[in-house]
Amino acid sequence: MHIRIAIFVTVMAAAGMLFAGDVYKWTDDDGNVYYSDTPVANAERVVVDSRPTDPKHIQAETQALADVRAQKAEEAANAPQGPTKEELQAEVQERAENCTKYQERQVQFTQNRRIYRMDENGERVYYDEDEMAAARARVAEQVDEFCN
Repeated sequence: MHIRIAIFVTVMAAAGMLFAGDVYKWTDDDGNVYYSDTPVANAERVVVDSRPTDPKHIQAETQALADVRAQKAEEAANAPQGPTKEELQAEVQERAENCTKYQERQVQFTQNRRIYRMDENGERVYYDEDEMAAARARVAEQVDEFCN
């Protein structure tokens, strides 16, 4: 069976060589390029370099491409995945809680004339005007961060 196929391929290749002719290229007045096996005026002969196919070379190229694809697929599979649905929900919940907390603190800072913090002894230390302005600005930034 294989011998018949080999003979058929050989006969077809030989027939192709027998009927293979010259190829000509020319351009018409509109700039369109044409190719033909019959020469026309102002046509140039095109040299066609025809070589037999090297199956080992093609197989090596195909294998190299397959290896690259497999490596990319493995890298994609091993790449860190994004956050899970539960992690995203927990993050949204935490942002909402922080938003509420800092909005409440912002209301307190704007309504109260005096702002204080507790020191290490548990006693109140009141802010001066500059510290109050800075604290209000920090709370406004936190509201922007968590609520927008």
